[in-house]
Amino acid sequence: MSIIANNIKTLRKQMGLTQGTLAERIEIKRSLIGAYEEGRAEPRLNNLVKLAEVFQTSIDSLVQVDMSGPDGGKSQTLLTRATGNNLRVLSVAVDEDGESLVPLVPQKAAAGYLNGYADGEYLQELPQFKLPNLPKGGTYRAFEIVGDSMLPMPSGTIVVGRYVEDWRDIKSGDTYILLTDKEGVVYKRVFNYVEESQKLFLVSDNRSYAPYEISIDDVLEVWVAKAFISVSFPDPTNSNSQWSLEKLTSMVMELQQEVTKLRD
Repeated sequence: MSIIANNIKTLRKQMGLTQGTLAERIEIKRSLIGAYEEGRAEPRLNNLVKLAEVFQTSIDSLVQVDMSGPDGGKSQTLLTRATGNNLRVLSVAVDEDGESLVPLVPQKAAAGYLNGYADGEYLQELPQFKLPNLPKGGTYRAFEIVGDSMLPMPSGTIVVGRYVEDWRDIKSGDTYILLTDKEGVVYKRVFNYVEESQKLFLVSDNRSYAPYEISIDDVLEVWVAKAFISVSFPDPTNSNSQWSLEKLTSMVMELQQEVTKLRD
């Protein structure tokens, strides 16, 4: 029996599902589940995605890892989640008990993350840790921030972000880590104009850096900042950090008006 056939049968039984119930969940015929489990047929990609969602595992694990082993194949499993307005596959690291881990993307690994963010093997190679005080129910990732564009947050700070599943949920004025096609990983204060113009305005808390806009099509991942780890404490007297949310909003509105005039 092939690995995928064995895994479908093993995971279905572990979850207490009949072939008929599983077939209903992924919207196929019961006989096709039987064919999968007997190795007479292999699932197409769209059905693999649905099976991975039902079993809460990754597609890679489903087709390559023997889930009938002593630990059920759970050790360092990567869950695959499809979220957002369009299909986006997000790999999520978990420990032997199924608890979520927080992968750390150091600055030196940022370029590699851009190429391997959806690669389960790449994610497993990153440092991983747990933070006990993070709110439950979210998927988290940590990024090392380098530079002075977000003062008073010092360079080298590790910012922990929670995955934003739908870009319409981005709240204007909050800080986010974004994975972008052109700039890689950036940490900015974001203003959401996706509904109006398919754009996000990115603003640095350091006034020395000019704000700019980015197309939502260039954004691969969005993580709302929820915590930070630093060996340095922010300096509240830093003049570059004295921007109120009202000033930031006003500035972004003015910039948007200028962009509209240029387009006209």
